[in-house]
Amino acid sequence: MADYKAVLIEKGPGGWGGPLTILPTDEKPLIYCVTGGGIHPIAARIAELTGGQVFDGFKSSAPFDKIAVAVIDCGGTARIGVYPMKKVKTVDIHATSPAGPLAMFITEELMVSGVKADNIKPID
Repeated sequence: MADYKAVLIEKGPGGWGGPLTILPTDEKPLIYCVTGGGIHPIAARIAELTGGQVFDGFKSSAPFDKIAVAVIDCGGTARIGVYPMKKVKTVDIHATSPAGPLAMFITEELMVSGVKADNIKPID
């Protein structure tokens, strides 16, 4: 069993939603990065602080029920709603708000945007 720790992720400048508490588990260990160009520093930081397993969602896929949090870089159409629709907590590095065809699924309990490294804080 891994020793996971929780983090609180708040919206960044101009951002929306949250705050989200992220605590990976043995059942949901993945910090799922879907930003293209490898692992984004925000996903790496969440993994470092929580003990979660960072995973490049562009190179491979994983079941939604294994994802502790999805880190995306969507400007506001498709990906922004896919993970909230599946009840996966979502961190958007862009300062977006609910938009697109899946906007109805995007809630403050499932999404936070505009996240920078200093918006991620360990919970003791």
